[in-house]
Amino acid sequence: MVCAPGTLFEIIETEVGGVPTKVFAGAPPSLRTLYDLAAARTDDYIIYEDDRWTMTEVLSLAGRIGSALFHDHGVVKGDRVAIAMRNRPEWVAAFVAITSIGAVAVPLNAWWQGDEMAFALEDSGSKVVLLDGERLRRLQAHEGGPPEIELVLVAADAEADTGGIPVLGDELVEQATMPEVEIDPDDDVTILYTSGTTGHPKGAVSTHRAVLNSLMGFAARQAVNALREPGSVVSQTPVIMLPVPLFHVTGLIPILLGSFVGGARLVMTHRWDPDRALELIEREGVTTFIGVPTMSWDLLEAPTFDQRDVTSLVSVGGGGSPMPPKLVERIDRSFPNAAPGLGYGMTETNALGPQNSGRDFVDNPTSTGRAMPIMDLRVTDPDGRVLAPNETGEIWFRGPNLIRGYWNQPEATAATIADGWLRSGDIGRIDETGFVYVSDRAKDMVLRGGENVYCAEVEAVMYHHPAVYEAAVFGVPDERLGEQVAAVVMTKPDVQLTEDELRRFLGEHLAWFKVPTRMRMVDEPLPRNASGKILKRLLPTLLGQN
Repeated sequence: MVCAPGTLFEIIETEVGGVPTKVFAGAPPSLRTLYDLAAARTDDYIIYEDDRWTMTEVLSLAGRIGSALFHDHGVVKGDRVAIAMRNRPEWVAAFVAITSIGAVAVPLNAWWQGDEMAFALEDSGSKVVLLDGERLRRLQAHEGGPPEIELVLVAADAEADTGGIPVLGDELVEQATMPEVEIDPDDDVTILYTSGTTGHPKGAVSTHRAVLNSLMGFAARQAVNALREPGSVVSQTPVIMLPVPLFHVTGLIPILLGSFVGGARLVMTHRWDPDRALELIEREGVTTFIGVPTMSWDLLEAPTFDQRDVTSLVSVGGGGSPMPPKLVERIDRSFPNAAPGLGYGMTETNALGPQNSGRDFVDNPTSTGRAMPIMDLRVTDPDGRVLAPNETGEIWFRGPNLIRGYWNQPEATAATIADGWLRSGDIGRIDETGFVYVSDRAKDMVLRGGENVYCAEVEAVMYHHPAVYEAAVFGVPDERLGEQVAAVVMTKPDVQLTEDELRRFLGEHLAWFKVPTRMRMVDEPLPRNASGKILKRLLPTLLGQN
């Protein structure tokens, strides 16, 4: 009914990359069109702690940034422009500006250290990077200095020693017109970096069409939910809390860009604090909370939970990692008007995938739900043979929301995407009614509180320490985070190395969440199979884990 001919979510078939693909007929042609549609809004759009930004103010700043990038920094269509900032309103304006002038936004992980940032800037070939003070200091501390790229401060702070780096606000005129650019639906719009199994992250490239069909998919799902469970959709202006980073696909697509589609207000915090989040939920009448499951646990366990009015919430959930059935039940029981929800998406699917919410989720708490009609799913054996319902294998996706590939990595692209199908690397099954169940991961990865930590990346840095002979990184269960990063390390003979020393070394080169919290140093070789591969399944016992 929702996707029938003549409706807002009508589905048609067209060619995308030479492959016949189901798309939403009414999807805007570019993100710039989406922003233009939002320009009529004059209400408060972003609540950042105690500051309030109207949509007019956000789009005005975006227009000035876009004009400066084009006129002062020579950014033209197709150029890559990076964003290296923590969540703040200026981040939103920067993204709107970059994508409105036909450039490609490259959001950098705000937790990265200087060498991680430098790699992504050089790999993407970014022409300009828009920074805040903290990210500037990290790049300046990077061995060898920042890459050959234009550094522009968008948000300075009292501690920032600019060292001659221009502050964007100083060069913006009060009134500036966004340059006119012809943007095609299949033009690139984002490069989001995902942790790599070979030690370096890969840049996942999306087009305007992919992002917009993902957004339409989320909106269509809401329309379906409104018909099936009328109480699941609010009648007033929706208010969405943004507790997750904007450089992640969840924060960027369903939350930030979804707020343009649904006319929602965004409530942002400087950092995650469950008590502060509950205060803002009550004060601003937040209707939707989208985070990683860890954050839902934190809300329920917060000392102030019973003191706060959370009746405005109609949805509490998110994605990034599985949600324990116990948490599904607690959300359903503890929030008076809110239903639990979970989405199974990836950077490579622009966050769209099977979704489970409301009564479906309560009745099927171990499932990630069912997919939207524009998406096809299948489960295959190792040879690519499609399996029958309830048979377990690798989950594959197909749809207009997929990335077009990995930046400058044709081999990695060919290994992941074939004939329009994307191999997820996840193991699971689909039952006879379309409910998807994810049981394992094919990739060597730890999923810590919604953050992907690829073991090979951490191991590669460990091997740079002169005292490390061999190392293995793996995940151990954690009730709050899902998994913690763990490691067993064999040191070289007659060399002393403590856990704290190794952690300090790793922290100089890796984001903090990648540094193992559980570690054991050994002086004997790690267990291996006949082919010489380390048997990671045996390593938790060395930490006292069964």
